[in-house]
Amino acid sequence: MTKRPGHAHSTSEPILMQTFDASNIDKEYQFYDEEAARVSQKIDEELKRDWVRRKDAQRRQVKVMLLGQAESGKSTLQKQFQLYYAQHALDHERPLWRPVVYFNILKAVRMILDELDHELNNLSIDDSLEGQAVAHSLAPLGDLSEEFSGLRTKLVPLVAMEDSLASELSGGVAVTGGRTGVYVRAGWQALVTPLSPNRSRALPGTGGLSPAVAQVTSLASRTLISVQNEVDELWKHPAVRILLNNRRIRLDESAPFFLDSIKRVAQPDYLPSTADLLNVRLQTLGVAEHSFDIELCGSRYNWLMYDVGGAVRRHAWVPYFDDATAIIFLAPISAFDQYLEEDPRTNRVDDSLQLFTAICSNKLLKNSHLVLMLNKTDLLRKKLEAGVKVRKYITSYGDRPNTYADVSEYFRAHFIQVHRRHDISRRALYVHFTSMLDIRATQDIIVNVGEAIIRSHIAKTGLA
Repeated sequence: MTKRPGHAHSTSEPILMQTFDASNIDKEYQFYDEEAARVSQKIDEELKRDWVRRKDAQRRQVKVMLLGQAESGKSTLQKQFQLYYAQHALDHERPLWRPVVYFNILKAVRMILDELDHELNNLSIDDSLEGQAVAHSLAPLGDLSEEFSGLRTKLVPLVAMEDSLASELSGGVAVTGGRTGVYVRAGWQALVTPLSPNRSRALPGTGGLSPAVAQVTSLASRTLISVQNEVDELWKHPAVRILLNNRRIRLDESAPFFLDSIKRVAQPDYLPSTADLLNVRLQTLGVAEHSFDIELCGSRYNWLMYDVGGAVRRHAWVPYFDDATAIIFLAPISAFDQYLEEDPRTNRVDDSLQLFTAICSNKLLKNSHLVLMLNKTDLLRKKLEAGVKVRKYITSYGDRPNTYADVSEYFRAHFIQVHRRHDISRRALYVHFTSMLDIRATQDIIVNVGEAIIRSHIAKTGLA
């Protein structure tokens, strides 16, 4: 028989067809189906538990915004909260504030020297009543030019360090408009702190500072120690006191505190005290978040505090905080005789009223608990006791008595009136007179405000 084309006979062993037991297949598939279902159910349960945990954590989050113009005391209030609820974190940061304290002193010394030059060179041509009064007070001191020239020469090395210290602390951050100083963003502490190879802790032997900042801080410390007597002499000089009392020299609010403490600060082992941390001045940019755990009635709440820097473009941040539990607005009522740096025609108290009006009328913030802190009452008292007249700067004050009781009530009434007229949700307003440098009084207010905000949050979220 001939073979068919295209076919070949195999010489391999015959293939035996294996038979399958259908019942075994069903059992195996059943096993796999049950195991997959068990794993899937376990994953679903874990996801559900995780969702419940996250939901509960969110319900226990209390978001609080600190609002107010630059230098209103927001950062100081944040440090007061930190001091009360998380002092260990504040203690850890103490070395990082050392160069900032030095910068505050350097800036104050430079401002005094600059103003002295200006006043002494122009006093003879100032024929105003105030100018004549200052000239009369300075006359018994004789010719001061040679004395201050010698002091300036000795203090030049210290003043010359201001820009380099500011540059290292700012980390390259610049502000438009030609303004100088230290401007930092949220988390600036991490930028001036060196990290070990595992990027978890500061390198030893550096005082907690990065090499560049540590170097300039060390130089500033040595220079300050060497000229501390000259700084003290300048600060206590009768001519400087006369010009300060007559408001011919204006310094930052923190300057007197640190210049009075120059002998304490100018020590090789200096570490900022709690009072130093509350008094030190540092301009913040952007929004900084701070977290505290607060216990109330046996339950723990996560308090998220957002410090909105005074240099932030106003209202640009509002959409991101429409779920804020509360707003703490700080208005520095001691600033009635001051004007905005960016707009010298606008009184700072008027500016605070305008900003508070915008917050009260903002629909996105209408559900937030509202707390008003009329701040810096200690400075207000000092100014009024020194004879500074409110009506000179705020004409609507009229002939009312220039006493603390009358002035503070006048400002309180204006802010309450803004709230009544412009608050779109008709919410309650809680008003406090505050001085952020008074630790005991401020912490009493912090406890009261914190409890009120949390109780409001509990009522809103239904937490037990």
